[in-house]
Amino acid sequence: MCSAGYDNILFARPKLYEVLRQQIPPEKISLSKKVLRIEEAEDRVRIHCSDNTSYEGDILVGADGAYSGVRQSLYKRLNEQGVLPKSDLENLSIGYVSMVGVATPKDPERYPQLKDKFSHFSQVLGQDNRSWGVFSVADNQICWGLSTQLSNSEAKDQQFRNSEWSPESNEAMLKEFRELPCPWGGTMADIFDATPNDLTSKVFLEEKLFKTWYHGRTVLIGDACHKMLPGAGVGAVNAMQDAVVLANCLYNMGEVTPQNVTAAFKEYFKQRYDRADEQLQRSGSMSKVMAGQTWSDRSVRQILLNYIPKWVQERGFVKNLAYRPQIAWLPLIENRGTSQPLPQEGKRKSFE
Repeated sequence: MCSAGYDNILFARPKLYEVLRQQIPPEKISLSKKVLRIEEAEDRVRIHCSDNTSYEGDILVGADGAYSGVRQSLYKRLNEQGVLPKSDLENLSIGYVSMVGVATPKDPERYPQLKDKFSHFSQVLGQDNRSWGVFSVADNQICWGLSTQLSNSEAKDQQFRNSEWSPESNEAMLKEFRELPCPWGGTMADIFDATPNDLTSKVFLEEKLFKTWYHGRTVLIGDACHKMLPGAGVGAVNAMQDAVVLANCLYNMGEVTPQNVTAAFKEYFKQRYDRADEQLQRSGSMSKVMAGQTWSDRSVRQILLNYIPKWVQERGFVKNLAYRPQIAWLPLIENRGTSQPLPQEGKRKSFE
């Protein structure tokens, strides 16, 4: 994209996990941990896990997703103290039930979209409340997604049935889409049959912006404090931006005192909350354009895709790309684009 000067690169999520794990010593990663309880003292914070292990440190960063155990434990304590906003106790807003997967077709020649270096994206909007799509990534793989939009009553019912999800319920959803046409030829069954079970996931597509991001020595980032719908593709990006800004605030914190920790968390919240709110609204709007099936969703999609000038849409992209928080103790990356990035916030290490 010329305004940013850097390419947009699409790849399957497991590839990202591999890249990240290669940068971290194995002994620093513990798997299959679930946080049940948090304890805070004046100078330490301790977590207790479901396998009877416990860990302690100066601060606790809850980056454990939309159903964050860290957030739930923190909010339980704050609610008992009477200091938690009521809105933070409300459920996430469910808009869709979705299933995603990564297929590796046995006959990639069947799909011309896999033959070049570009990522091809195709989306189908059904006549009912369903939508489905495919897009190509590297290594002759096809990422796919299925979506069923829920009414308010259906969403409430699904909140109680989330724990009932099983391989059988996954198969039931796949069956609903198997015979539907794949936009690249054949049916979606061809794509499903080329997908390993461990690369298939069924999820709620939900959204919510929590008001409480930190307290004491505990702070939340990513989906744990702002769950976004996937339409704009900004959920993971915002989580990474959270991590960068929080890391910068800790870098500039000085001595690890309760006062300095609170000040660092407060600065992180100040830099990120309004931007996360803006991106949550954008992701919700784009999700309706991509998969919304109500009358109003269809109307907005018709107007946006047919009547809004391209330059208006591009101006929105430029605005979003101008925000580029970068690690404070590393040199700034080269600006290769036609637009200027926003100034970096906070103190930075000098490299002169």
